[in-house]
Amino acid sequence: MYAIIETGGKQYRVQKDDVLAVEKLSANGGDKVQFNSVLLTSGKEIKVGDPLIKGAGVLATVIDQLKDKKVISFVKRRRKSSSKRKKGHRQQITLVKITDILEVGADKTSVKEATSGKGLKIDYTSKVNAKKKLEKTADTKNPKYQPSEKIVVKKEAEPKKGSKAVKASNISIDKEKKSANTKPTKVKKEAKKKSS
Repeated sequence: MYAIIETGGKQYRVQKDDVLAVEKLSANGGDKVQFNSVLLTSGKEIKVGDPLIKGAGVLATVIDQLKDKKVISFVKRRRKSSSKRKKGHRQQITLVKITDILEVGADKTSVKEATSGKGLKIDYTSKVNAKKKLEKTADTKNPKYQPSEKIVVKKEAEPKKGSKAVKASNISIDKEKKSANTKPTKVKKEAKKKSS
């Protein structure tokens, strides 16, 4: 048995135990929600709504609130303006697991309706911190694990550039270059022959 539901301006074909990524809903992980906008159900016979089926619904459990993969939007204006703009966007989504499809009697259930989560702020940083805590506890359970002490390394002062010895050597090299450049071409050719 399957059904076609509409949520977030999109239509989804769902069956029991399916996991969907839908537009953000106003629910937390573990909450039960119900999709009441059912367009089609297929049980013993197929029912098609006009546009919706009255009394039909799909029960689901919210798994988690996530962000989708990053999408890059690149705009380039040609000709005289020559401006470019590159933006990244991660759409907020909700992972949902379908638990049941009701052909009738969905309006009598006490499960709250799945509503859009537009404007709902979700703290994604707490999830990152929770993952770090899990990693730390896994490390401390290992008997071989011994936390290393942080060693502070001080940077030594860099020597000042342009010391007297360096300047003297640079001057002697510069004099050799100038003297090589002032020699006539015949003398240069002879010097090359001697060196090779």
